[in-house]
Formats: sequence, C-alpha cells, structure tokens
Amino acid sequence: MTENHTSIPKRVKALVIGRSLSPHDHSVFHKLSLIAFLAWVGLGADGLSSSCYGPQEAFLALGSLPYLSIFVGLASALTVFIISTSYSQIIELFPTGGGGYLVASKLLSPTVGMISGCALLIDYVLTITISVASGADALFSFLPESWLAHKLGFAIFGVLVLTLLNLRGVKESVVPLVPVFMVFVLTHVFVIVYALVVHAGELGQVFTATMDNVRQARAELGLLGTMLLMLRAYSMGAGTYTGIEAVSNGLPILREPKVQTGKRTMHYMAISLAFTATGLMFAYLFLHVIYDPHKTLNAVLFENLTAHWGSGARWFVLVALVSEALLLFVAAQTGFLDGPRVLSNMALDRWMPTKFATLSDRLVTQNGILLMGLAAFLVMYLSGGKVQILVVLYSINVFITFALSQLGMVRHWWTADKGVDHRRKKLFINGLGLLLCTTILVVMTSLKFWEGGWITILLTAGLVVVALLIHRHYRYTGHLLRRLNDLVKVAAIDTGMDEPVEARPDPTCNPKAKTAVILVSGYNGLGLHTLLGVMRVFGGVFKNFVFVQVGIIDAGNFKGSDEIDHLRSHVLDELEHYVDYMREHGHYAEAFYALGTDVVEELDQIAPKIVAKFPNSVFFGGQLVFPKDTFASRWLHNYTVFAVQKRFYHAGFPFVLLPIRV
Repeated sequence: MTENHTSIPKRVKALVIGRSLSPHDHSVFHKLSLIAFLAWVGLGADGLSSSCYGPQEAFLALGSLPYLSIFVGLASALTVFIISTSYSQIIELFPTGGGGYLVASKLLSPTVGMISGCALLIDYVLTITISVASGADALFSFLPESWLAHKLGFAIFGVLVLTLLNLRGVKESVVPLVPVFMVFVLTHVFVIVYALVVHAGELGQVFTATMDNVRQARAELGLLGTMLLMLRAYSMGAGTYTGIEAVSNGLPILREPKVQTGKRTMHYMAISLAFTATGLMFAYLFLHVIYDPHKTLNAVLFENLTAHWGSGARWFVLVALVSEALLLFVAAQTGFLDGPRVLSNMALDRWMPTKFATLSDRLVTQNGILLMGLAAFLVMYLSGGKVQILVVLYSINVFITFALSQLGMVRHWWTADKGVDHRRKKLFINGLGLLLCTTILVVMTSLKFWEGGWITILLTAGLVVVALLIHRHYRYTGHLLRRLNDLVKVAAIDTGMDEPVEARPDPTCNPKAKTAVILVSGYNGLGLHTLLGVMRVFGGVFKNFVFVQVGIIDAGNFKGSDEIDHLRSHVLDELEHYVDYMREHGHYAEAFYALGTDVVEELDQIAPKIVAKFPNSVFFGGQLVFPKDTFASRWLHNYTVFAVQKRFYHAGFPFVLLPIRV
C-alpha cells in the first residue's frame, strides 16, 4: 500500500522533471556537458538577447539627438571585445571555473569574493526577470492592444516553465531552444545587413546628421553635458555585457577540453554580440525608427523595413518578433545556469546554507534553481514586468563583479614572477578591463542611483549582511565541533576505550549476535561520540559493530569521474579507522558505504542488506544539540537523522537517536 502511494508522486516527478541519473556513470559527465555551440546558446544568449532592449534603451536615452547613438554603439562594441578578452584570461587561469565569486575570493580575499557573489546573485535574478519581461514585450508588440492586460501573467508563466525545464537538467533545458536561437540570429543578421546594404547610399546624409547632432548637443549642453548624455545612454544599454561573465562561471558544464571550449564560446559570443548591438543602432538611424509606446523599437524597425514587401511582410515580422521573445526566454537560462552555481560555491564556503550545494537526482542544484525562480517571480510581480523599471535596476551589480574580477587579475599579474609568458601583455589587458569596468560602474551608479539604482544596492547590501551572519553561525558551529573532539577524549576515558590493548587475533563474526549499526559522517567527533555513547549506555550488549557512511556528491565534487573516485577513497579510509578501532578492542566490525546525492535514499537502500546479514541489528544515529535552539540552527542544518529515523520506523528497523550536546 505504501509502495503504491509513493510510486504515484515518483511517476509524476519523473514525467515533469525526468528520471534519476546515476552520478556513478562515468559517461554522465560527457552527456551533461555542452559543446561550444550549445554553450553559446545557453550562456551567450543573455548578451545577444539584450539587443532586444539594450540598444533601444540607449537609443531612447539620447532623446532628440539620436545620431549620437553611432558613438554609443561603437563604444559598446569596443567594450564587449575588451571585457571578453580579459575574461578569456580568467578562463585560462581558472580552468575549472573562474566566475567573479571564485576569482575575487582567491585573488583578493574571501570576504571580497562574497561581496562579488552577492552582487552576482542579484544580477542573475534580474537577468531572468528582465529577459522574460522583455520577451513578453516583444511578443505582445505583435498582438492586439486589448491583450496587453495578460502580459504580466504570461511573463510569470514563462518564469515557471523555465524553472521546470532547469529542474530537468542543463542540457535538456538548452537543446530544445537551439532552433529558436538560430532563427533569431538569421533574422536579425538579415535585418542589419539588409538595412546597411540597401541604405548604403545614405551614409553621407547620416554623417552630416551626426555632425549636426554633435554641434547641437555642444550648443545646448556644452562639452561636459554632451559627454554625460552619451554616458547615460551607454549605461542604459549596459545590460548587453552580462553574458560575458556567464561563460567563465559556467566552465564546469562545458565539454572537455574546458578551456578551449570556453574561449571558443567567448569568441562566438563577443562577435555576435558586438555585431548585433551596434548593427541595430545603425539600422534605427537608416530606417528612421520612431518610438511607439505600444511596441518595441525592434518591432517598429521590422515594420519599417518590410513596409514595401507585400503580403510576406507580416509573416517575417511575426517570425522575427517571436524569435526575439523566445530567445529572451533562452537568455533567462543564464540566471538559471549560473545563479545556482554561484550559490552552491558560496554554500561550500559557508556563506550560504549548505543545502544550496546539494544535487537532486537529476544532478542539478535543485534548491538554487527553485530559489532563483521564486526570486524572479517576486521581482516580476512587484515590478509589474515593466522593462523600463527593471533596466534601471539591472547592470550595476554585474559591473561590481567585473571590476572586482579585473582587480584580482591585475593583482595576480602584478605580483606574478617576471618570467611568466606575456605577463605585461596580460597585465595591460586586465588593467584596461579594470579601468573600463570601474569607470562604467561609477558612472552607472551615479546616473541610476536616484532613478531606482539604490534599490539594487540596498538588496545587495542586505544579502551581504545575511551572508556574514550565516558565515558567523557556521564558524560558531565549527568551534563547537572542535570542542566535541576534546569531549570525545573524556568519554573514551569513562568507557575504558582509551586504554592500550594487547595484540589479539581478529574477532570472529557471529551474524546472529546483537549488532550496533552506527551511522557516521566521517571519522570525527560526532561519529566517535555516537560510538562511545552506545558503549557507555549499552555496556557489553553488542558484539558486532557496523559503521555506515554515505559520501555526498554535491556541487563541490561533481566535476568529473576522478573527483567521484577520490570521494569514494576518502569515505573508505574514514570507515577503516572505525573498523580498526573496534577490532583492536576485541569487537567484530565491518563497514558499509554508498555514494549519492541523498543520504536518506542511500541509507534506505543499504539498511535491508545490513539487516539481512545481521538480523539482530539496532541502528544508531547522533544528533547535535545546540546550546540554544534558534531559527538559524534549524534553517542552516539539515537534521537528516530525523528523516532517516522516520524512514526506518516505517520499514520496521529499530533506530535509536542519541543526543549529543555541544
């Protein structure tokens, strides 16, 4: 009866998310990884899709001086190439993944890395939100105005669908979107090339109009005012560069050799991004695009371009706009791919709850994906899905990370041995990237602060405070666990287990004798305290001792088959200490182990095997008891042993929970 009840939810889960994957299958790392082309789709789509709103916001920010957009467009293209080149050097230096969090943590300090990570997390949430909201704008530009009331609901539904796709896995969320990506690329490249070729004869007029705009701007605003106007326009389109960081952060999901794949992906993205963003601004000028409050600038551009095409025009506009909408959903993938990865790295370093480093049975960081989806849902709802609001919040944070990453790289090359190949060249590239990113950050913060940028900064500061409090709690817990190791020595004296023993033959196994099965998480104070607690409370009742440990495969070690093998060796070594310890004291002992993503599920598989061999088994688990039971202690620790106890009770296995005060 229980099996039927549990099988139904499992069947539904398998249908929606997919069947479990085995981390022990060495081919799984190849199956889940992305080649450069797919990485361009999954990671580079963020930057490329920003051409749906980045050039528009920059163009509109110039107001009555649209021809200044030529300078803004060229500056944007130059920025893309400088930042992508500097991040290619980060890929070389951090071949296992060099996102802003890890770079700042290792090259500057852990605290600076944490600030960079918090900024990235907020930015990735906004990446999801603005991408989906802008996609809804593109799609509803073609639909009747009476349908606009449903746009927010559609955007929220889009966030939900993407969350479910990513729970299935990285590759499954990217591959179905490849046709959409290619349609976008082909239609937009065609529009840009068509606009430039057909209107090539107007280059002289465009040059004249540009000079007129420059003179007008200087007359009305002065030189400084003109520069500030262009800087503001440039900053409004700065969301264009967010995808660059994503490639270096996403190296763990790329196909071997990861460095070459990452650099190739970076080249694809830089060229396509610079061409599209700059080309669209030029196309706006050639086709005299005028703002329509009910349509995107790209929608107006496509309509102007196809005005004389006849019956096929409407279909081309529809295909182009639908591809924009869907590509923006693809772009939201950057937030879902890299946001949980940053979160898991911070969790491994104890800046975030450790549960964000665990993997689901689909081998994805499920908790991180759900958190990113929930946060994007809230931001979408609170902002009403309005791109004009979201674009103000966007981009500041990614340049915090950019600047800190470049600063770390500059420090690295500055202090590196002078014999390092091309050290000065690399120092110059990262130094130029640092200067550029810092300048953009200062300008954007100054210009956007009172327009709503303060909200982003406040959210980031709040997340930094939360991270500091979490880290302090884990440091305090670590202190308590070190004290526990000292208490074990006292407990060993009480039970006589510390006394030296004479050499004796290995004890024989009597499977029918009373057997204590002790769940451990390593050869540490908690496991030893549980063992000594059994000896103290139950005296000589148990003749056999079985030690069980589950090695957790999390985001920290799910990086290749070698890491899994290393984890297996570590678990076996830890268990061997327990077995040797008990045999030296005249007790029969052996060990069972498993590797997996879920402790409870793995123990559920091991327990029947142990009971089959030792029928008179009693399971024991230790649980830390903190001096004060607080919300933080309940939230930041998983209390897995309670879930195990509940599962074993239903299976009919006796289970004793030993409280361990620290």
